Amino acid sequence: MKFSLNTILAILLLGFTTSCFDDADDNTVSANEINDFVWKGMNAIYLYKENKPDLANDRFSNTEDYADYLNSYGTPESLFEDLIHQRETVDRFSWIVNDYIALEQFFSGVSKSNGMEFGLRFVPGSNTSIFGYVRYVLPNTSAASQDLIRGHVFTAIDGTNLTIDNYSSLLSSDSYTLNLGTYNNNGTPETEDDIITSGTESISLTKEPYTENPVFLTNILNVGGENVGYLMYNGFTSNFDSQLNAAFGSFLSNNVQHLVLDLRYNPGGSVNTAILISSMITGQFTGEIYSTEQWNPELQAAFQAENPESLINRFTNNDEGASLNSLNLNKVYILTTGSSASASELVINSLNPYIDVVHIGTTTAGKYQASVTIYDSENLRREGANPNHTYAMQPLVLKSLNAVGNTDYSDGLVPTTILPEDIGALGVLGNASEPLLEAALADISGAGRTAYSILEPVKLVGDSKDFVPHSKEMYIDKKLPAEVIKRKQFNP
Repeated sequence: MKFSLNTILAILLLGFTTSCFDDADDNTVSANEINDFVWKGMNAIYLYKENKPDLANDRFSNTEDYADYLNSYGTPESLFEDLIHQRETVDRFSWIVNDYIALEQFFSGVSKSNGMEFGLRFVPGSNTSIFGYVRYVLPNTSAASQDLIRGHVFTAIDGTNLTIDNYSSLLSSDSYTLNLGTYNNNGTPETEDDIITSGTESISLTKEPYTENPVFLTNILNVGGENVGYLMYNGFTSNFDSQLNAAFGSFLSNNVQHLVLDLRYNPGGSVNTAILISSMITGQFTGEIYSTEQWNPELQAAFQAENPESLINRFTNNDEGASLNSLNLNKVYILTTGSSASASELVINSLNPYIDVVHIGTTTAGKYQASVTIYDSENLRREGANPNHTYAMQPLVLKSLNAVGNTDYSDGLVPTTILPEDIGALGVLGNASEPLLEAALADISGAGRTAYSILEPVKLVGDSKDFVPHSKEMYIDKKLPAEVIKRKQFNP
C-alpha cells in the first residue's frame, strides 16, 4: 500500500506532537495536538453535541483534566468515534481523514476508478452469497476499454466467489479480475426464482485517478408531439455546475416541456448544486425558501441572533453571476433507487412544496443531514490550518428541512410509483423502453401511471460508491462565521 507524503507525516506527527496548557498552578500539561483539534471541533459545531455528555462545555474542571482525557485516546480516530452519536442508526455519515489534500481532490470530482459502477445484491435464497451487476460504465476508463456494459453480472473476483464477508476486501483492490456470470429472471417479477449462473468469461480492471463528469447522459425524446428532456445526473459536484447549466440550456433551446431527472445512482454532494438544479427545473420561485437549516442548539441560537437569513437557502436565478437556464416547470419526474442519497433527496424534498414531483423507482437512502469540512485552525477554516498535520473532519452539522418543515426521513423517501430495477431486464439508459424511463413517459403521454406487479423490492447490499471514501455526503459550501465559532469553542 502506498502512502502520500502528507499521510506519512500525519502518522509520524500523531505520535510526537503535543499541545501544552497551563493549569491553575501554572504547571505545564501536555495533550495530543490532533486530539485537541478533534474535541474542540466537535464541541464547536457537531449537530448532536447535546446528546454527547463528553462534548459539554463544562465537561472538564481544569486543563489537567482535559489533557488526561485527550491522552487517554491512542489515536484521533478512536476519540472521534467515541464522540459520534449512535453511529449505526443516527449518525452514519460523520468521518475524519488524515489527509485533507486527498479529501479536497475528492470534492473537486477526482477519485480512483476503474469505470465500473455497480450494485450488489444477495443471490436469491441466500443471506451470505453475493453477486454484482453493472449499472453503467464511465467513458475512457479500464472498464470501457474492456467493453464492459450495463447488465453484465459478476459472481467472483480473482476466482473467489463473493460473500458478505469478503466482498469489501475483494472489490477494494486497485486491480482485480471479474468473473462474469449470467442472470435469469425466469420471466417473472418475483426474485425468489431468479438464477445466477457462474460463467467462464473474465475481465481484468484497473483503477486510476479519474475525474467524473456527473452530467452522464442527456437525451430529448418526443412524446405525443411534446419534447421530453432526460438527464442522468450522477453526483452533485460543484466543479461541474457550468456543464449542468449547459445541459439545461440545451433543453431550453429545444423547447423541452417535460423533464425526467434520473438520480437513481446519485449519492449526493453539494447543497448549493442541489439548489442550482432545482432552480433550473423551476425558475418561477427565485428568492423563495428552498430549504432551512437546523444546527445544534448553541449554534442555532447564535445564527438566529447574528444572521438568521444565513439559515435559509433560497431558490436562485444565477450561479455566481451567470444566469441559470431555467425550464419553469410545474411538474418533474425523478427516478431513484436505494443508492439515491443526501442531495438527491434534498432536491425531491425541497421541490415537493412547490411543484408536482412524480417519484418513480425505489425508496431512497434516507440522509437529511449535511456536513462541513473543518480544519485545525482558529476559525476551523482551511486558511491558517495547523501545518503540523493534515487531519480534517467532516462531521454532521445540520439537518435540512424543506419549506414546510419536512425532515428526519431516515427511512428514505418513498416513490409515487414503486418500480425496482430488474437485473434480468435493465434496459438501455436514456432509451424510451428502459423500464423506469418508460414509466415516466407513460404518465407524460397520458397513458396514466401503471400499476406494476412487482413484489417487495430487493434490498441492496452495497454499490460502487461504497468503495469511494466520502462519496455519499451532503455538504455545505458556505463559510462558518468566525466570530460564532471562536465564541463557542471551549478553551481550557
